[in-house]
Amino acid sequence: MSEVVHQQREVRRARYAVAAVFAVHGAVTGSFATRVPWIQDHASVSPGQLGLALAFPALGASLAMPLAGGISHRFGARNALRGLIALWTLSLVLPSLAPNLLTLCLGLFVYGATAGMADVAMNALGVEVENRLDRSIMSGLHGMWSAGALVGSAAGTVAAHLGSDARLHHALAAAVLTVLGVAACTWVLDLQPAEDEEPPPRFALPPRSALLIGAVGFCAVFAEGASLDWSAVYLRHQLETSAGLAAACTTGFTLTMAVARIAGDRLVDRFGAVRTVRASGVLAVLGGLLIVLGSHPAVAMTGFALMGLGIAVVVPLCFAAAGRSGPNPSQAIAGVATITYTSGLIAPSAIGGLAQATSLVVSFALVTLLACGLVGFAGVLRAGDRNRPEVSPASAAVPDPRP
Repeated sequence: MSEVVHQQREVRRARYAVAAVFAVHGAVTGSFATRVPWIQDHASVSPGQLGLALAFPALGASLAMPLAGGISHRFGARNALRGLIALWTLSLVLPSLAPNLLTLCLGLFVYGATAGMADVAMNALGVEVENRLDRSIMSGLHGMWSAGALVGSAAGTVAAHLGSDARLHHALAAAVLTVLGVAACTWVLDLQPAEDEEPPPRFALPPRSALLIGAVGFCAVFAEGASLDWSAVYLRHQLETSAGLAAACTTGFTLTMAVARIAGDRLVDRFGAVRTVRASGVLAVLGGLLIVLGSHPAVAMTGFALMGLGIAVVVPLCFAAAGRSGPNPSQAIAGVATITYTSGLIAPSAIGGLAQATSLVVSFALVTLLACGLVGFAGVLRAGDRNRPEVSPASAAVPDPRP
């Protein structure tokens, strides 16, 4: 029995450790986002050039994420995550050091590449912990990412308000976050490949199941990117509200997403991934209809809040389903992550282009239509539902002792 208790404690520690890694990952993103205006001024780039540069993180992530599985296979999951999270936190300093457009693009490419590889590694470990606990934790892990992003952005806001140099701010943030991230990795699961296990290919197309799961994630991330970047513009220009109220709408959307992710695991455990995503899709569609049809700011803000609630748990459940959809979880997760990163890349510009040709109302009608996909295609996430045979209570919570 003492061995069982030890294993239970080990998995619980691993859960808290990987949650801390998620928070550190989010804090880097929040720290960077708040200093983009300073970086733009320091690199002397125009708004159009900045838009070009900001495409490079997604490009770097998409190209590098397939490498994460091979790194984990070679060095083991714990060492791989320790190295990748350190590279990610340290890469925070690169954009603020860039003196021109070329170096800014290169710095952001590395920034995105390290972000993507660390993302795949930590999600793969999160799925493994979830499997051993036999209950949903992925939504809560992504909620910790959102909480970390909020903390990082709050610290960045204070630094910007004080007029501090972003190079100093990011150097200090990178040092602190590197220490925290590397320390947290001490307690994550130390998964090692079997002696006869073949290493995954350096680059490989994701399995078909991951493509279908990624399509669901695409719909959710498209709605997230559109709402984050355009909700304030929608209220300010479409509904002619004050700048403060428009900003509050975006903040409300972000908070509803964070709260829903932290609370989402209980819903997933009770209703399963498929039913949870279908119900979430209904909320997102209802929110989209309020945005498109509502003519009062309060109605639109309610719509954006419902949109946040509706899409919050979808991406975590996509990662969980991908991790159970085949023999190579890292490869499947990398495939889903690549699709979702691509969606986040194209959503803001697609909304802007459609709004330029028609209107923002039409743009969010497209978002609402894509949200219908969450309802119709939620069944592909069935791998995220842990339908397992009955086991005795003594062994139900016992983690698999094999690496």
